[in-house]
Amino acid sequence: MAFAWERPTERKADTMTEKVKVSCLHCGATNNFPLDAADKKVVCGRCRNSLPVPGTILEPPEQAAFTFFQNSGLPVLVDFYSPTCGPCLMMNPVIESLAKRRAGQIMVVRVNTDKNPRLAAQFGIQAVPTFVVLHKGTERGRTSGAMQEADFSLWVASRT
Repeated sequence: MAFAWERPTERKADTMTEKVKVSCLHCGATNNFPLDAADKKVVCGRCRNSLPVPGTILEPPEQAAFTFFQNSGLPVLVDFYSPTCGPCLMMNPVIESLAKRRAGQIMVVRVNTDKNPRLAAQFGIQAVPTFVVLHKGTERGRTSGAMQEADFSLWVASRT
């Protein structure tokens, strides 16, 4: 019997293969990623490009980020940060923990505002860190500044 908090599994012969959802960075298609294949190349069923390992934080180039934000089948948490910002550095372990814990439910993207000022400007980013939750190109929420891990997790959960 499966409980609601367990991840879905697929039966193959006598083994159970745990899979989690992941969005393709190139086309946004939602794919099932077999966790036992994390050390192998897994490709998108639609465009055949490599899929990101669930729970990793993506740092796509500007144009790929726009496409991903518009097309991702999963909600996307965007972390606009600067490597010289103290509160941004304080939030790094919180973001990494959240990405791993919510793998299969959300995708996490990190945008360096120093390297991508146009992307930051198009989102109206005036302070870092700023966190934006998007789904299919629509903004679901935004907050700025560092916060406790529990508070941040609850904020993300309420927007996804």
